Amino acid sequence: MAGNRWLILGAVFGGLSVGLGAFAAHGLDKVFVEKYSGMERDVAGERVPLARKFLNDFKTGAEYQMYHSLALIAVGLIAQRRASRFLCLAGGSFTLGIVLFSGSLYALTLTGVTKWGMVTPVGGVAFLVGWTSLAIGCFGSGGISCTKESADEMSGP
Repeated sequence: MAGNRWLILGAVFGGLSVGLGAFAAHGLDKVFVEKYSGMERDVAGERVPLARKFLNDFKTGAEYQMYHSLALIAVGLIAQRRASRFLCLAGGSFTLGIVLFSGSLYALTLTGVTKWGMVTPVGGVAFLVGWTSLAIGCFGSGGISCTKESADEMSGP
């Protein structure tokens, strides 16, 4: 029961990732070409059309969302076998990372508001916290679970 929330979130985020990736592959390029026509950016020392850069950035968001959706599913499966606050932290961090990292890339590319790029590294840090927490949660006992039932037991009657 403890891992169900992570399994559900992983499945939902994974499905959304597939949909967003398909959206990027089958139509978003035309939208970006029209919206960012004539605009360019320097990428790795080369001038590239902004539409191409933003399409790649959007696809990066979908790709990282899928990776971390699978990580959430792993957290859920492991949490069903062992109680660990680190697994709870991992699940929460992966979720936050998806929202901040992938979400900021989607927002940046769709709106053209580059200030969203300041949020992206915060999501990346959340991913790193998630992976570290997952490793600790698998290695050690990790203490208590993050389920409501465990919280109720700890708080007493």
